[in-house]
Amino acid sequence: MSKQERKSGLITPGYTLTFILITALFFLWAFPNILNDVLLKQFTKSLELNLSQAGFLPVALKTGYFVLAIPAGLFMQRFGYKTGILFGLGLFAAGCVLFYPAALSRTYAVFLGGIFVMAGGCAFLEIGANSLTVALGDKETSERRLNLAQSFNPIGGIFASLLGVRFIFSGNEPSLSEIAEWKRTPVEGFSNRYESFLHEENMRVFPTYLTLAVIILVVAVFIWRAKFPVIDISEKSDGKKGSIRELLKYPHWLGAIVSQFFYLGAQLGTWSFLIIYIQNNSDLGEKEAGTFLVANMVIFMAGRFMSTWLMKFFKAQRLMGIYAITNILLVFVAILGSRWASERFAWSLYGLTFSLPFNIFGGVSLSIGIYAISATTLFMSLMYPTNFASGMKGLGPNSKLGASILVMSLIGGAVLSKLMGFIGNMDLASTPVTGLETTVKAIAPGLIVPVISYCVVAWYALYGSRPRGPLYE
Repeated sequence: MSKQERKSGLITPGYTLTFILITALFFLWAFPNILNDVLLKQFTKSLELNLSQAGFLPVALKTGYFVLAIPAGLFMQRFGYKTGILFGLGLFAAGCVLFYPAALSRTYAVFLGGIFVMAGGCAFLEIGANSLTVALGDKETSERRLNLAQSFNPIGGIFASLLGVRFIFSGNEPSLSEIAEWKRTPVEGFSNRYESFLHEENMRVFPTYLTLAVIILVVAVFIWRAKFPVIDISEKSDGKKGSIRELLKYPHWLGAIVSQFFYLGAQLGTWSFLIIYIQNNSDLGEKEAGTFLVANMVIFMAGRFMSTWLMKFFKAQRLMGIYAITNILLVFVAILGSRWASERFAWSLYGLTFSLPFNIFGGVSLSIGIYAISATTLFMSLMYPTNFASGMKGLGPNSKLGASILVMSLIGGAVLSKLMGFIGNMDLASTPVTGLETTVKAIAPGLIVPVISYCVVAWYALYGSRPRGPLYE
């Protein structure tokens, strides 16, 4: 993109269609991320996993991003964004297809392999889409433009959560006495009725992923046929290529990596264990609790559009700082508003309940903690795009490599969500979520991880995000 083509405004003239196609990718990669939250609950039942074991789902997802992020950046540096995005879509579809043999074999490791491959494909998509979105307009509006594109990611999340709750969750949660009876009941083709039940629950997973693979291939055809711009940075960089040595001279980029690491840990950990938190602290079944995941995505989408509008009047980094401080308070309310807190402390907020509006689920009253943990999603909304755009300012020829390493920071979602599950699983006086033999522990104590994470995000937003170093215009 030449200097002459760079005009002030949200999107560079002539590239609106390109922006729309890129925005479609933001919609698409929401599916593996949000469906993972459904799988975490489903596999505690169909694969009889405990909280700590189920925590390997987000590990597989974010490790795929981490391992392939730099190869994706180097690939696109050599072959361009379009080729990189097409390759990423191919990996994405291949990972979805792996769910079929995984379901047939009922092997957790194969499921994890499919998630890893999907995530690797999404790493290509995220690096390409985020970098192109930042470049397709004036640098002063990069945060707004990226936040707008990212606003379509939760729309994909809404569809993903609806599909997961509708087609993956059966709503069948047997009690311990029912399981004991089923184990004594023979069924043709299985050792007993309980084994048949586990097989049926496991087979509910793969049709959704095979359908997703078909959609991905259709999108790939549109991308292949589309005309993409060539982002020319040579005018600003004298033909230089990016290097890690140069990137280390940018404190705001290094701070973005740290902030993004902790933000993704807070986001993924909260969403992954949301259904379990709700069932820990209410009498709702899995399908009812799963509707909160759908509501979560609606809240996230609303937050993205709201934040895009607010950034017309307030600096994005200042908003992110206010949002992070708000979430620190909300997570403390979620901890104190849990059944776990009521059983361990002389004082808690668990008894403070409110009825659901519009007579949802019969107007059942739920603890304030459930409302608080759901509300954190509203204030997560601008954190990823603002971290990303803030870290990318002034990097010039280092942009592709810088974006790759920024995407690697998503490993925070794997590390910190696993830590949340580990802390939750340490609680010996556990509250069963289902009647299955593998008891799911209380996740509330693990929420201290998001509290620490939002403290880091607030630091970066208010102090660490100012562009510094040998900046390119």
